[in-house]
Amino acid sequence: MNTHSHPAPHSFRPWGPLFAALIAGSTLGVSAQPSLGVGANPQLPPPDENLLLPTVNIAPAEGWPQGTMPQAVAGFRVTAFATGLDHPRWVYTLPNGDVLVAESNKPEPEPGAKNVHAEGLRGKAMGLVQKRAGAGVPSANRITLLRDADGDGVAETRSVFMKDLVSPFGMALVGNQLYIANANAIVKVTYETGQTSNTSAVTKVTDLPAGANHHWTKNILASADGSKLYATVGSNSNIGDNGMESEQGRAAIWEVDLASGNKRLFATGLRNPNGLGWEPQSKALWTVVNERDELGNDLVPDYLTSVKDGAFYGWPWSYFGQNVDTRVKPANPDRVAKAIAPDYGLGAHVAPLGLTFSDARMPAAFASGAFIGQHGSWNRKDLAGYNVVFVPFADGKPSGPPVEFLRGFLNAEGKAFGRPVGVTLDGKGALLVADDVGNAIWRVGRAE
Repeated sequence: MNTHSHPAPHSFRPWGPLFAALIAGSTLGVSAQPSLGVGANPQLPPPDENLLLPTVNIAPAEGWPQGTMPQAVAGFRVTAFATGLDHPRWVYTLPNGDVLVAESNKPEPEPGAKNVHAEGLRGKAMGLVQKRAGAGVPSANRITLLRDADGDGVAETRSVFMKDLVSPFGMALVGNQLYIANANAIVKVTYETGQTSNTSAVTKVTDLPAGANHHWTKNILASADGSKLYATVGSNSNIGDNGMESEQGRAAIWEVDLASGNKRLFATGLRNPNGLGWEPQSKALWTVVNERDELGNDLVPDYLTSVKDGAFYGWPWSYFGQNVDTRVKPANPDRVAKAIAPDYGLGAHVAPLGLTFSDARMPAAFASGAFIGQHGSWNRKDLAGYNVVFVPFADGKPSGPPVEFLRGFLNAEGKAFGRPVGVTLDGKGALLVADDVGNAIWRVGRAE
């Protein structure tokens, strides 16, 4: 068990006169994939003991100039499946090939809930960081249906499938029931093949932990037999800063029984899990997780991992197994002793959100593995993420380094044309990528 010395978690250093300079802009760098913290047994540097202020390196949201788009790896072609959307975060392909898009952002605080982002100088700073990064727009609270009727890789029609939701994110169709993960609950409607707008009543399945919503995104994935849903719930803070009582049921994946609506904690200690997927060979559940901030440029690696029933992954007391975060008080050595290490590090602060497993419709080099939408860093000297990577798999496990599959979301000056979030395969096996800054869905298919 490794231990380090850090400042206490509840004594965040005042940002004082440097606040304006930190937020006004950045002269820091732009990089590709991080060199540390990547792989099955990643190298972990010591934490930054002299971190007087959090590193704030924002990629200001700019949007795509006319005629530009991301660039794919050789052998693939990018098309704009849909543009002019309103902060599209998540994509889901229906059996008939129609595509649902969750246009969504952070919800307004619930009445009486503590808003962790609005309190104090640090909270104001975080709010400005989000605004400059393109995350400050109001939530459209809408699911839009896109249809590519002629199969040319561009959606000719779009319609409002559902509206007046509560920061919707994950979606899952089980039989004729479409489940939607709002920020505060899982709801469902009846779906009929080919319909372009919902006509049925919205029914609540179960509540999900909500409130301050430091991490508001909730994703869902159905079991193979359709009897259960798995739901992600991120933490309410960086490292339990608001007390562990505000973290009840959070930093976790829940298992929901659809027949009864009852739920149980499936796995815990996952700071901010988002994308979920069933690995095709092993049939195991996998997720991508955003790890903690303010330990330095190369700590802590975000990761891709299988999710074991009943497992504890360390948050907030330890990271990447049993590496103790001594900022967290009181210590909890008993819990740390039970923490298991994730399967695969993706590098620090890349912010993996989207996850989908590939299949044989992709060329051989990309037919077995995981596509990951990396939203990008704000807490690193050299920007990282802002791309879609492919992690190859063999025998149900990662088998090689990440391949940058889709890039070009940053320009040379470190401004963001776009930021990838959700990823999924469309009805023909091409990759769809939700871009919440570019307000687009990109389609990446074989070059003809």
